[in-house]
Amino acid sequence: MAVTLDDDARQYLETFEEVTGADGIDCIIDTEAGGARVQLTIVVASGQLGEAIGPDGRTVTQFQERIGLPVRLVENADDPEAFVANAFAPAAVYNVTISENNDTVAYVEVADSDRGVAIGSNGRTIETVRRLADRHCGIDDVQLI
Repeated sequence: MAVTLDDDARQYLETFEEVTGADGIDCIIDTEAGGARVQLTIVVASGQLGEAIGPDGRTVTQFQERIGLPVRLVENADDPEAFVANAFAPAAVYNVTISENNDTVAYVEVADSDRGVAIGSNGRTIETVRRLADRHCGIDDVQLI
């Protein structure tokens, strides 16, 4: 699926690629109600997550310092189940089942101890996963089970 990026997202991805050397595929800018930017989520090309993180996390830290925002990295995947599981990292995902009835829904089984991580502060993580799943896989909803 083709992802359309606004100018800000394109600039963040350009900076990401310059700093890390890894290919960025997508960028979601999370904001608070007042519009203040609070976090970036970047989808990294499959197989390049280690390069984006760098030794001891130094590369991604350098990028975060340069842009002044925390960053979540999600590794791209060829199949929707793997993509959704990757999007919830570092939460332990046991299983992803995609149901295609009237809507396409991904049901995600996570470890009980990681449920809070999967939801995120103020629901930010699961909402970002829902946006990514829609943009990259055509999944209408993501539900934790």
